[in-house]
Amino acid sequence: MSTVADQQARLAALLDRQDILDCLTRFSRGMDRFDRALFLSAFHPDAEIAAGDFVGGPEALYDWASAMHESGQYATHHNLLNHTCDIDGDTAHTETYYLFAARNRDDSNWLAGGRYLDRLERRAGQWRIALRTNAVEWSGTVPTMPIPFADIPDIHANGVPSRGPQDPSYTRPLRNMRRPNIPS
Repeated sequence: MSTVADQQARLAALLDRQDILDCLTRFSRGMDRFDRALFLSAFHPDAEIAAGDFVGGPEALYDWASAMHESGQYATHHNLLNHTCDIDGDTAHTETYYLFAARNRDDSNWLAGGRYLDRLERRAGQWRIALRTNAVEWSGTVPTMPIPFADIPDIHANGVPSRGPQDPSYTRPLRNMRRPNIPS
C-alpha cells in the first residue's frame, strides 16, 4: 500500500513529465506555426543543438530552420510520438520519436522519421531543453495528390491554415463559421 508521501512523489514526477512534454510540444508547434517566441520558450538561451547540418544555439536554430522551411515548404508538421523520460532531480534525459511531414513548394510531400535526444534542465522552476541532438533515421518523398476537401467552397471559413498568428489555432474563442450542409 502506498503512503501519502509515495503518492505525492509520484504526482510530482507526473507533473514534471507533463511539463517536459509540454516543452517539447512548444518546440514543434513553434516551428510549424513560425512562432519564434513559442519556439524559443522550449530552450534555455545557452542550449546546444545539433540538427542536420546545423550546430549552434536556439536563436540561430530558429533562423536557420524557419528560413529552410519557408523556402522549401508550404506547411510542416513536426509530430511527436513515443516518449521516454528519465528524471534525476533538476535534469531529465528524453528520447522522443518524431514523424516529420511537409508539403514542399514543388507540391511533393516529404516524410522523415527519427528521434530527438534531449537533456532538459529545470532552472527557476522551468523545464527547458539544454542540449538536443537529432537522430534522423529515414526520409523520403511520397507521390503528390490533391489536398482533401480543397474544393469545398467554405472549407476555410474558420480560417486558412498558415504559419503565424493568423492561423486558426490562435483564434480565441474558437468558433465555427461554416454552414451546416448535411441534410438532417
